[in-house]
Amino acid sequence: MELQLKKPICFFDLETTGTNVAKDRIVEISILKVFPNGNKEGKTWLVNPEMQIPEEVIAVHGITNEKVANEPNFKQLSKEIYRMIQDSDLAGFNSDRFDIPLLAEEMLRAEVDFDMKKMVSVDVQTIFHKMEKRTLGAAYKFYCDKDLEDAHSAEADTLATYEVLKAQLDRYPELENDMKKLSEFTTRRQSLDFAGFIGLNKNKEAIFTFGKHKDKTVDEVMNTEPGYFGWILNADFPLYTKKVLTQIKLSKLNNKLS
Repeated sequence: MELQLKKPICFFDLETTGTNVAKDRIVEISILKVFPNGNKEGKTWLVNPEMQIPEEVIAVHGITNEKVANEPNFKQLSKEIYRMIQDSDLAGFNSDRFDIPLLAEEMLRAEVDFDMKKMVSVDVQTIFHKMEKRTLGAAYKFYCDKDLEDAHSAEADTLATYEVLKAQLDRYPELENDMKKLSEFTTRRQSLDFAGFIGLNKNKEAIFTFGKHKDKTVDEVMNTEPGYFGWILNADFPLYTKKVLTQIKLSKLNNKLS
């Protein structure tokens, strides 16, 4: 089944120096952009992470420090990558929990004002786990009856993810071929930041989901302990989480002044 699209959607996959969203860096990014008319555009970049890639990570994706030593860093590529995705929705395999948060961190470090307000995201892994409970290689075999050659190559994983989503739509008639509905289906929980530190309660109020102020509203904490905001800004939290908190604080200040 072909995707019914109102706007382009970018399937993408990252290979990285590790799994820490706040600290690790991209070493390869592959994007497959699918347009509403069915046309496709693909691009893959190797990226110099400006840090050592650990040996145990090289053993997984095969991208060595020598291979990326003369490649551009992410900041040098950021505007080109952003131009490719800015008019699109996003999709990937485990993308909501890892690829999108890490991409957002890299964009913000590169001073690109990355924001998901005009995008939805479809996490193909979540569809698979809700329906079948397996991995990308198994998903590719299960849905497409193909073996995933060159697994942990960003380009191979990106193409496989695109094909798996189309096959999922064929297999499950209850899935609506609409990116907004698929995004809602693949969203695990409501949160304002990618990392899930700032959630929403039943009244749609921003709340902290961690630490001593867990389940308290951000407004309440800012009123009773204003220093907590400064602590988060100076601590090792993802840049996107800090951006969301800053937006909430500025919105509250503007409401007081108006």
